[in-house]
Amino acid sequence: MDVRTRNNVTVTGRADGPVLVLAHGFGCDQNLWRLVAPALAEEFTVVLFDYVGSGRSDPAAWNPERYSSLDGYAEDVLEILHELDLPPVVFVGHSVSSMAGVLAAIREPERFAKLVLLTPSPSYLDDGDYRGGFSREDIDELLESLDSNYLGWSAAMAPVIMGNPDRPELGEELTNSFCRTDPEMARVFAHTTFLSDNRADLSKVSVPTRAIQCASDAIAPPEVGEFVRDSIPGCELVTLDAIGHCPQLSSPEATTEAIASFARTR
Repeated sequence: MDVRTRNNVTVTGRADGPVLVLAHGFGCDQNLWRLVAPALAEEFTVVLFDYVGSGRSDPAAWNPERYSSLDGYAEDVLEILHELDLPPVVFVGHSVSSMAGVLAAIREPERFAKLVLLTPSPSYLDDGDYRGGFSREDIDELLESLDSNYLGWSAAMAPVIMGNPDRPELGEELTNSFCRTDPEMARVFAHTTFLSDNRADLSKVSVPTRAIQCASDAIAPPEVGEFVRDSIPGCELVTLDAIGHCPQLSSPEATTEAIASFARTR
């Protein structure tokens, strides 16, 4: 199957610029980059895509076994890089995509110039001194609710994920994005997202990395960003004066600058 069609790959921006690959998170698609991609395209080549099971990807390529692990999403990333025959890229992963990028960069570091991890979390579960933000009971309840009534879960959870209750249109947009996703595919992706634990993988990253977090985020609290910074060798941490888990929508200018300033440095 053609990878460009399978993952709805689009390429825009400057043909002679450094290459940015923007990877969306759970329940989203490449459309959620629309407020930052045009500004980045003035300086960079920008590659956008949808993971299989999301957006306008080819549903015939869906395989629940492959996508029940973040390795399957990392494989999507690597196959896109191979297909486009790109020079080393700056990979920008949002939310769970940050860990897919970590796994891909560990497997083939020569394909990556840098990593930008936007609101990352290597594990959402609290564990001893590690604060992921959720107890096991929280996660079980979340997934049970999603499994039994995906559309109802989407309407309830999207505003929590987005934050910014004074801007309800943002939560509505994320709700609509969730609701466009096939429920069965979304269930698999959700279980993969919320039950993965990639803390031990962080120390294996060998490319320059910047983590970007929000000052207030119900999904990835500040301690998570600090853990990522302390676990990846040489990792930088930038905290945006922003609320919620999707700053590319809620604070696009600050998000754009945090990505571009790192991507353009030698």
